[in-house]
Amino acid sequence: MNAHAAYALLAVPFLAVAVVVAVLAGVVAARRARAAGRPTGPGRRVALVGGVITAVVLLGMTIVFDNVIVTLRVVAYDPSLISGAKIGAIPIEDLAYSIGAVLLLPALWVLLDRSSSTASPAHPTRSAPPEHPSRDAPGARPSVEGEPTP
Repeated sequence: MNAHAAYALLAVPFLAVAVVVAVLAGVVAARRARAAGRPTGPGRRVALVGGVITAVVLLGMTIVFDNVIVTLRVVAYDPSLISGAKIGAIPIEDLAYSIGAVLLLPALWVLLDRSSSTASPAHPTRSAPPEHPSRDAPGARPSVEGEPTP
């Protein structure tokens, strides 16, 4: 690696945060599954397979389209700021953001999901309409003439 690999150094904190958030999301998902009485194994396998398929597709598209925009000179990289390793015309560190997105976006989806803490999506609950005190209810104030009644 070059001593001046600034692009790679910019990607390191982003990837580190993405990995930490992904691990945290895995722990939260496992705890939610255990609390709901569901086995954690099948969900993890589905998530892993889905993540691998997403990563392959996203990295493939990133490689193709980034090579196109670099070759057409829409984007240029300073040779003194890259590591030197390339895939076609793009520096390898350009893929770090796609890898981070594959880790971070599903992790945030898990962490920000509130449906499992309130109601099961298969059995939605309906909330009862709010009750309005009638004139006869204890603590209700008597209506004044001309005032709308609830």
